[in-house]
Amino acid sequence: MLAQASKDAARMAQPVGVGLDSAAVRARMVRRLETLAGSAVTQAMAEVPRHRFVDPALAPQAYEDTALPIGFGQTISKPSVVARMLQLLSEGEAARSLGHLGRVLEIGTGCGYQAAVVCLLARALVSVERIEGLHRQALARLTEWRSERQLHLPVRLIHDDGSRPHGLSGPFDSIVSAAGGDAVPPAWLALLAPGGRLVAPVGGDGLQALEVVDVQAGPQGPIFNRQRLEGVAFVPLRSGIA
Repeated sequence: MLAQASKDAARMAQPVGVGLDSAAVRARMVRRLETLAGSAVTQAMAEVPRHRFVDPALAPQAYEDTALPIGFGQTISKPSVVARMLQLLSEGEAARSLGHLGRVLEIGTGCGYQAAVVCLLARALVSVERIEGLHRQALARLTEWRSERQLHLPVRLIHDDGSRPHGLSGPFDSIVSAAGGDAVPPAWLALLAPGGRLVAPVGGDGLQALEVVDVQAGPQGPIFNRQRLEGVAFVPLRSGIA
């Protein structure tokens, strides 16, 4: 599978356009994010070439603070939203104790950009994508980028129903979702480790907000503490695979 992913990545090679391969371009983007995230998150975002995770025609817009289409009716989140969500994860009890995001579950791999950033902040990553075409593209891009960076942390990309993923072995210290439903699925909460934190968009009828869920061990079972934060706009969380 890895060999095939490498071949796929070569076929999707991104252009090295004017300035696109420059760390200075990413640095300008990151400077705009410093009010939203700490040094660990912003440094990770400075090191990931966002233009390599979007269609070549959209590469000139890769470092603007905007969502971009990635095909299949899906989008790559704004850099500011990625920074905000990963910073919220990093402030969870487990992450603060560990000094990193620990073992991470990502719902909605999309193009693989956020997964790449997480690779620099975590010790293991499992990412689930329901759309097979996106799953394959992300696998190819991440395989190529991780090979170049010589990153050896355990990473597993799965084509599955993210709303109720099958066969996952928890617990996870951090869970982040790139799609929003009416409520956080109980299946996700069951995978959180004590001290773990989940960050996901929640809400229906186009009125979404970020929800942060922290879990503590209690005498009668886990205790979930929830915070509802600012409004956001994400693609809807859908069940099934495509």
